[in-house]
Amino acid sequence: MPPGGRWFVPLGAFLSGGIDSSLVVALMQARSSQPVRTFSIGFRDANYNEADHARAVADHLNTQHTELIVEPNDAYAVIERIPDIYDEPFADSSQIPTFLVSELARRHVTVALSGDGGDECFGGYTRYHWIDRMAKLTGTMPGLLLRGAGAALQSLSVEAWDAMLSPLPRRLRPTHIGDKIHKGAALLALPHADAMYHSVVAQWRDPGRVMPGLADAGQPPEHAGLATDLPDQVARLRYFDMMQYLPDDILTKVDRASISVSLEARVPLLDHRVVEYSWRLPRASLGNAAHCKRILRQVLKRHVPAALFERPKQGFGIPLGQWIRGPLSEWAAELLFEQALKVSGLFDVAYVHQRFHEHQTGRRNWQYALWTVLMFQAWHRRWA
Repeated sequence: MPPGGRWFVPLGAFLSGGIDSSLVVALMQARSSQPVRTFSIGFRDANYNEADHARAVADHLNTQHTELIVEPNDAYAVIERIPDIYDEPFADSSQIPTFLVSELARRHVTVALSGDGGDECFGGYTRYHWIDRMAKLTGTMPGLLLRGAGAALQSLSVEAWDAMLSPLPRRLRPTHIGDKIHKGAALLALPHADAMYHSVVAQWRDPGRVMPGLADAGQPPEHAGLATDLPDQVARLRYFDMMQYLPDDILTKVDRASISVSLEARVPLLDHRVVEYSWRLPRASLGNAAHCKRILRQVLKRHVPAALFERPKQGFGIPLGQWIRGPLSEWAAELLFEQALKVSGLFDVAYVHQRFHEHQTGRRNWQYALWTVLMFQAWHRRWA
């Protein structure tokens, strides 16, 4: 045993160049006498590539940085392993880059810190603030007008919106703006903010249509009476994420991806003292849709110039829609073949085929909805 009776293991961190991971790395480097090991994933598609941002932060903090540019073949190799890695149907497509960055980190370290939890604790998802605004706006407008506006906004495809708004400067144009417009348009006819939230996080807005006989489960029982206990709308949406999205998606994704390559991933922003502190903050400390996580930004500015992280939130995504139409099209078509869907017996075959055809022809972007079916089918083929 080393002096002092403690074992030390190689330690690193995932770095996307966003606020949360940059803050974790900055605080690590401030306490380390050696360059911290950092790891990032990038893509050829600029809409999904954060590698340049991560490299800039790493250069400023003088970390020992390693990055990997992911190609479609890399993704396909991971997809084949997903049923074994997750052991259940799991359909967050960022599971692919999460596995790849874990695999990359494990070549050099045995423990890696992650910035997960910062958005839920400190109000980092723009949906919190936009849903709050939209609920207040729609509460004063006629339903017929709202439904008409929603239909008009969705009459243009996601790709058409992206192309039409592409001349806007990047600082004024959120990433994946077409997808955000479609999601926002779908909310206009909903009665209140809680319903808007559940619509935003759902991949299929009509679950009973894709899986006949499935009723909308609505809010879990533990959410009953929550509006009384948490009257602030943004706080309530954060609570939904803390109780559902964070443990059932984000932490499950990171834990299983990392442990599959024998890497231990830890989340310092979910230290119970940090979580408790975040819930005692006044709402003003969280910021707004244009400037969220205000308090974390203030801390990060002590270590990293604001120019390196002040940009629209990007998210840890992949060019999934393009890949399903391109290099993953044969794999997807095989899993969605009529007989393959009938074997599992859960889905409306004609409805899934309609959505798949619309996606492949570019009429609509159903990438995330289709991914849920594809991941179930891949799991079912492997285990059932």
